[in-house]
Amino acid sequence: MTETGFSQRIDSHHHLWHYTPEEYGWIGDDMAPLRRDFLLADLRRELADAGVEGTVAVQARQTLEETEWLLEIAKADDSPVRGVVGWLPVASVRFPAVLETFRSSNRLCGLRHIVQGERPGFLDGDAFNLGIAHLRETGLVYDILIYARQLEEATRFVDRHPTQSFVLDHIAKPDIRNQGFAPWAQGFRELARRENVTCKLSGMVTETDWNHWSSAELHPYFETALESFGPDRLMIGTDWPVLTVGGTYSNWWKTVEDWTAALSHQERNMILGGTATRVYNLRS
Repeated sequence: MTETGFSQRIDSHHHLWHYTPEEYGWIGDDMAPLRRDFLLADLRRELADAGVEGTVAVQARQTLEETEWLLEIAKADDSPVRGVVGWLPVASVRFPAVLETFRSSNRLCGLRHIVQGERPGFLDGDAFNLGIAHLRETGLVYDILIYARQLEEATRFVDRHPTQSFVLDHIAKPDIRNQGFAPWAQGFRELARRENVTCKLSGMVTETDWNHWSSAELHPYFETALESFGPDRLMIGTDWPVLTVGGTYSNWWKTVEDWTAALSHQERNMILGGTATRVYNLRS
């Protein structure tokens, strides 16, 4: 870690979308408030209220078109979006050629596949791992989106690529609603032993009882993440707008700020922006 340059507040994980029922079928009746467009103007209001200077936009659809759209948003001079974690067909024989067409954008900082919805063993697949081996040569990050039950599989996957930079989304989505701490913690700590993995403090609210969660309920998960990864391998992310089913943008920032209040200035800056800036190689 360095002493300077990490003072900006960076949201490492949010989405933008033009809503259609066909493309966002995962938004069920219990998530009805998400059934609308969430665009850059909406995001800007949240950033202003929370005092956040920059962001990383993350794919929500597995299409090239969405990745192109997010990169177009990010390239504007006044855009708060500093980087994009997009989707490309990593397991396809076409992947190297497709990736080459996207690498001209200096805002593409990583890729992600929605592994949480895949069959067991997906991350063991040879074609997918061949794609990740190619990705490693580019310096781009790979975001891992899984449930806690997939941690063992994810650890095997990471072990196949010891020099690839990985970011674990949403602390691996423990079942907080049903007190799923113990089954999550063991696998989480084991994955954290891999120093090429960084972790996002994001997505936790959506794993709770949306109407009755508290900071105290989530704090043991934060403490475990801090103990396992350390501040220089943790980054705050909001998972906005999905977050809004059970919280607000500003409130999540305040929650993490409160949790990190006892840390040193340097450690706090890492979690609130420095780690994301370094890992994703974000530019102003």
